[in-house]
Amino acid sequence: MITFYRHTSLLSRNTFAVPATADTFVVSDDVAELTRELHQLHRKNLLPRSMLVLGGGSNILFVSDPCWVVHPDFKGIEMEEEDEKTVRVRVYAGETWDDVVKWCVEHNYSGMENLSAIPGTVGACPVQNIGAYGQEAKDVIEQVEVFDIAAGKTCFFSRSDCAFSYRDSFFKHHRGEYLIVSVSFRLAKIFTPQLSYAGLQEEIGNRPVTLSTVREAVINIRQRKLPDYTILGNAGSFFKNPSVPVRQACLLQQRHASLPLYPAAEGYRKVSAAWLIEQCGWKGVKKGNVGAYSSQPLILVNYGNASGKEIMDFANEIMDSVEKKFDIRLETEVHPM
Repeated sequence: MITFYRHTSLLSRNTFAVPATADTFVVSDDVAELTRELHQLHRKNLLPRSMLVLGGGSNILFVSDPCWVVHPDFKGIEMEEEDEKTVRVRVYAGETWDDVVKWCVEHNYSGMENLSAIPGTVGACPVQNIGAYGQEAKDVIEQVEVFDIAAGKTCFFSRSDCAFSYRDSFFKHHRGEYLIVSVSFRLAKIFTPQLSYAGLQEEIGNRPVTLSTVREAVINIRQRKLPDYTILGNAGSFFKNPSVPVRQACLLQQRHASLPLYPAAEGYRKVSAAWLIEQCGWKGVKKGNVGAYSSQPLILVNYGNASGKEIMDFANEIMDSVEKKFDIRLETEVHPM
């Protein structure tokens, strides 16, 4: 079924809890019906290029009212292939991400457990290439089924076609052109824990290292360190960790011995954005209804009735101060629109 709504509030459909109104809001749980309708509207020049496909609204900041918003509510988890060591599972775009992680852990399929408790839907995971605690979506995504709206046909993107990189993908640069229908994941039957994140092993402690204990540990860490968006509006990490040339990274570390550096592409090092922001004095700072979270300055929070513009203005102040002090321009992980 497909339903069209006019002048629809998006306040409850974005985790930042900022006010925004969609001129047209479309919801559908029927793949064939929605794809057919979108192609027909495109052919008639009735579908704006600024069309937004919205899942859980967990990685977006509305700074203005969108014209067209489409919410695909496709549901289902299907077993596609299985051998002695792996399974391939097809998950439809409207499924809640953490419900799928929980399902995989319960079925003893590994590869997603460190990505527990990340808000949003499955359809958004290949766009952002979500990642946490040593795992990224690209590590388990084998194929993405999409509908090419202009061409009116279904396409299948392999992992390499998706052009995944740190919090980035092909889809992030082609918003409004494709509708993600489903994602196929290649998961392992043999559990190899990824415990490279410093606090993860400590959180598990003396308990056996299993899929369930890793998932529980990740959830516990996230609950302690990150604000609950249902109580305090936020979209998780607002900024990416910047990558800088090795020479620049070494010079920075010579001046600031406590600067954390991480591996990145050849010839580059990843710098902790949280450290940069904290060194500029932003941790715990609140201006009006907006602030940098007291436990994690990467997270910007809506303390009450903030608008998207207020949050973005606050973010720009942080980016300007980091650039002035360290000659590094932060990039947003959250998508402002």
